[in-house]
Amino acid sequence: MTELDVQKYLTNLVANHKVLLFMKGNKSFPQCGFSAAVVEVLKRHGVPFETINVLQDAGVRDGIKQFSSWPTIPQLYINGEFIGGCDIVREMDANGELADKLKAAVSVAS
Repeated sequence: MTELDVQKYLTNLVANHKVLLFMKGNKSFPQCGFSAAVVEVLKRHGVPFETINVLQDAGVRDGIKQFSSWPTIPQLYINGEFIGGCDIVREMDANGELADKLKAAVSVAS
């Protein structure tokens, strides 16, 4: 895929999934501690979410960093909005902000 194709692919993924996590590995088998931590936070909230394993495609791994202007993986998107990486997700979880965003995503999806 060309760089433009990757960006279109990422745009489509983010637009078509209410809760989407770009991570190393998948929700059943995270392959880094930061990805595992975000998966655990999302599972605790009990909302459906999809994952994209960036280790399977270098174009996607590099492209998502350009797409979000964020240098690290994992990256969480809710309702098409880039939320952030592991530290931001943990902070938002601790202060209740993540629960609000996830509830809004689920209510929009129903």
